[in-house]
Amino acid sequence: MKESLSRREFMRAGALTVLGAAGTVGFSQVSNRPDSLRPEDLPNDICGINTSGQAASRALTGPPFQEGHGNPQDKGHDMASTVGEVNHARNGFNPTDLLTDFDFGQVSTLDNGQTLREYNFVAVDQVIEIVPGIEFPAWSYNGRIPGPTIRCTEGDRVRIRFTNGSTHPHTIHFHGIHPFEMDGVPGAGPGLIHPGENFVYEFEAEPFGLHLYHCHAFPLARHIAKGLYGALIIDPKEGRPPVDHEFIMVMNGIDVDFDDENDFYAVNTIPFHYQNHPIPLKVGEKVRLYLVNILEFDLINSFHLHANFFHYYPTGTSLTPSEFTDTIVQGQAQRGIIEFTYKFPGRFMFHAHVTEFAELGWAGNFDVSDVAL
Repeated sequence: MKESLSRREFMRAGALTVLGAAGTVGFSQVSNRPDSLRPEDLPNDICGINTSGQAASRALTGPPFQEGHGNPQDKGHDMASTVGEVNHARNGFNPTDLLTDFDFGQVSTLDNGQTLREYNFVAVDQVIEIVPGIEFPAWSYNGRIPGPTIRCTEGDRVRIRFTNGSTHPHTIHFHGIHPFEMDGVPGAGPGLIHPGENFVYEFEAEPFGLHLYHCHAFPLARHIAKGLYGALIIDPKEGRPPVDHEFIMVMNGIDVDFDDENDFYAVNTIPFHYQNHPIPLKVGEKVRLYLVNILEFDLINSFHLHANFFHYYPTGTSLTPSEFTDTIVQGQAQRGIIEFTYKFPGRFMFHAHVTEFAELGWAGNFDVSDVAL
């Protein structure tokens, strides 16, 4: 008997397009070859959306001139994307804003002269529209995924007042050097912070570099996959060389049906966002990109920059780059700093160099213009 087609296999079959107005899932790159999928091969329900009948037929019908590479109007082989826009206001965050949203906290000076940075974190249950028409019951810190990008300087005192406003126990575990009581895991300090409870995490910021934080309640994979994570940047005391742009990108995935397999991939949560909203740059501008991988359910993630090379600083704990390349691979919780400058104008892709990840949302563009423009 023929096995039923899983939803992930359905998505792998071609580039996913989500029609927001009708809530219909369709494809823009399915071949018309005799062995390509037919409506009768599809499950009747995908993401809660009926795919039978005309909807499935439309989903598998390619655009005009799909096989005609020479036709100037041929769009059948473009990169995958979404049709329409998620409601960023209702989500509570916009990935374009997250790129440069560095949170330096409420700053004061302690009696010993040490800089104190204070933050308020609240864990909440939150529904996120991942792509137009598909919502995800997430958990988040401060109503955004990833959570706030904490930024401080090595040696600062960091104080995070954490309140659990959700319906499940949570914690915050910080990557870095700190006392056992501040580790944010069950059995350390207060252990789990239950709904309605609060705790103050406090430590000195060390070592300098790019780090991260995430919930460490169990099942750990689910607490991370649902959105409880963010980046922690500790600048060296002497600072880093000046650049024209600094961006934060957290690579993540979304398992919308909770089968422990990701259905979408992204940086800063919303698939295809930086493809639909390219990041503007100018020729000659120097970019520093803080890249964190928090992807759950897949062993590795990657970053590839088109038509360029970059200097890479693993974990950001050295001011000397380890390599000059155009592609790097990260396991979960690995992170690094990427620095590059574009020599030529154009619209240049960046994406995961795992094809499935790119076609399911982890792809974007830098829109590089001439300096004179």
